[in-house]
Amino acid sequence: MAEAHQAVAFQFTVSPDGIDLQLSHEALRQIYLSGLHSWKKKFIRFKNGVMTGVYPGSPTGLMLVVGLYMGRAKYVQADPSLALFTKVGAHLPVSRYMSFEKQQVVGGVLVGTGLWVAIFFTMRTALKWLLSWHGWMYAHHGTVSWRTRIWLVLVKIFSGRRNPQLYSFQTSLPQLPLPSVKDTINRYLESAHPLMDDEQYLRMEGLAKDFEKGLGPKLQWYLKLKSWWATNYVSDWWEEYIYLRGRGPIMVNSNYYAMDFLYVFPTSLQAARAGNAIHAIMLYRRMLDRAQIKPLFALDKRVPLCSAQWERLFNTSRLPGVDTDTIQHMQDSRHIVVYHRGRYFKVPMFYDGKVLSPRAVEQQMERILADPSEPQPGEECLAALTAGDRVPWAEAREAYLRQGRNQQALDTVEKAAFFVTLDDTEQRYKAEDPVRSLDSYAKSLLHGKCYDRWFDKSFNLIVFRNGTMGLNAEHSWADAPIIGHLWEVASRLGYTEEGHCKGNPHPSLPGPQRLQWNIPAECQTAIASSLMVAKALADDVDSHIIPFNCFGKGLIKKCRTSPDAFIQIALQLAHFRDKGRFCLTYEASMTRMFREGRTETVRSCTVETCAFARSMVEDNPRELRLKLLKEAATRHQQLYRLAMTGGGIDRHLFCLYVVSKYLGEDSAFLKEVTCSILTCGCYYLSLKWEWRSLCVFGFFYS
Repeated sequence: MAEAHQAVAFQFTVSPDGIDLQLSHEALRQIYLSGLHSWKKKFIRFKNGVMTGVYPGSPTGLMLVVGLYMGRAKYVQADPSLALFTKVGAHLPVSRYMSFEKQQVVGGVLVGTGLWVAIFFTMRTALKWLLSWHGWMYAHHGTVSWRTRIWLVLVKIFSGRRNPQLYSFQTSLPQLPLPSVKDTINRYLESAHPLMDDEQYLRMEGLAKDFEKGLGPKLQWYLKLKSWWATNYVSDWWEEYIYLRGRGPIMVNSNYYAMDFLYVFPTSLQAARAGNAIHAIMLYRRMLDRAQIKPLFALDKRVPLCSAQWERLFNTSRLPGVDTDTIQHMQDSRHIVVYHRGRYFKVPMFYDGKVLSPRAVEQQMERILADPSEPQPGEECLAALTAGDRVPWAEAREAYLRQGRNQQALDTVEKAAFFVTLDDTEQRYKAEDPVRSLDSYAKSLLHGKCYDRWFDKSFNLIVFRNGTMGLNAEHSWADAPIIGHLWEVASRLGYTEEGHCKGNPHPSLPGPQRLQWNIPAECQTAIASSLMVAKALADDVDSHIIPFNCFGKGLIKKCRTSPDAFIQIALQLAHFRDKGRFCLTYEASMTRMFREGRTETVRSCTVETCAFARSMVEDNPRELRLKLLKEAATRHQQLYRLAMTGGGIDRHLFCLYVVSKYLGEDSAFLKEVTCSILTCGCYYLSLKWEWRSLCVFGFFYS
């Protein structure tokens, strides 16, 4: 209760002698600092919005253009605008109150500003046109053609100033191109050929050709209309139908995880590890708010990648609905929520207008770990609702958690900057038992106990009792590289010799606030039902992680082979040796060279890969196998480049399928290549993948 009293700015009591008003100067001071912080943040966002909006122009460029224009008109006595600025000045609404000289000055400033706007719009259009060319991707490794050299020089010229902000290139990025129906059909048939016998292939070829000549052009016309109007013709439908309309559990099926260092253990103190990680993540958020994070580039920092996915990294939560979920993103959040031993705590991240120091955050974590209170009825397993099916969660949320103290507590969780779990188990890579320890570690990050992670938050920071940590991230708002970029900075801060965060505890810092719940018996029944579904799903997960250190990407590159292609071909060979057949395989590639691009599918089971796999199980000379390996790797790289440059198969087919559903048209071809699952009157799409291959960070040791 002490913290509650400190949070009250004033108190008053009414007595026969009058009203006794008591002001808390400390609380008023914190309110003032909070408001000051909010206004500073608004100003920084406004400034960054202006800087991004005029990129590749700049305020310095504006002053330079206007100054040169006015100087030429005044001192050289030459007006390049043919007296335009004189006419503009004379027709201003307030021109009759101004002298002729002032009219000329104001008119000159306006015309010079217009000239500057025309210059940066021309530069932006030219840069967008240049970035639409991807010929550099198809050059032989290690060679740069004269055409690419000229292109690089032009990109550098039109990219503007040297220190772009995170979102500077957004308006200069090209739109994702829409492939023709004919090209997509041909690529699909080529990818399906190794998976079908002759009779099946002839049947599919007939369906594809009928679609190409019949319904396909009609659907393509609507899709082309969308590509002209929308920023990206795929991303909004992909987010809605693939992620938000799915009615099954997002735990395991959608959420993914990131591991800690395997061979480095900075500290064994749980509170200290959490303190440094939380502080580092909050500093990262401040850099993100100020757009101080540098944009990512391809081709030696020359080709910018889309930064749109960073916008919802923090202060974001997925909200359940009966038909479809929604994503709630707050402009700001000044607290996090911490889960420990069945209790939820609100931890403010600012004091005296500043982010809490690492030692102060550790101090708060120590208070939570030392709290002896027990969970309230239904509180311990509440998050199991986020792990089970979406419809029961939506119904329980609306019926039991949208009023009174439950609504306040739920809003605190959903509007937090991110979610933290102080796990009461120990996880770590053990050299003496690597496979079993990594299996346990991975499953704990992926699903935990099914009720100790809030799976709807943009990400959960999980800190184990022995100081190891990891992340669990929700997938709808962004893809894994964004979380990977954040994760790189989470462990950069150091520790004292005793393992604590550097610095001193705060002498007057208010403690964490325990969230209060009043969960009725009916809601507890819904929680138990969701927990049963989630546990069945978690028990069905077979996760086996085997460290491989015989060789890595360095050796593969020395053999002049793509490491990615090498791994994908190895997966096909392993599956063929195990099952005696091939299967449709999904590998994700990025399309972030285009505005609001996310991912595209690389169908890595190709005719060339199958030929190599067969040669490895048959009695063939080494030279033939090596030749087939090179051909398979080259083909895989071609497919990857096509996917990255908008020439993939599956996103186009997906969008054609969505249009067909909107129009109420049925297509035998689209039914063959997609699967429509009806749930509660709505549908979401999933391609018929038998095996989904994932690219894991840090898989290779160089």
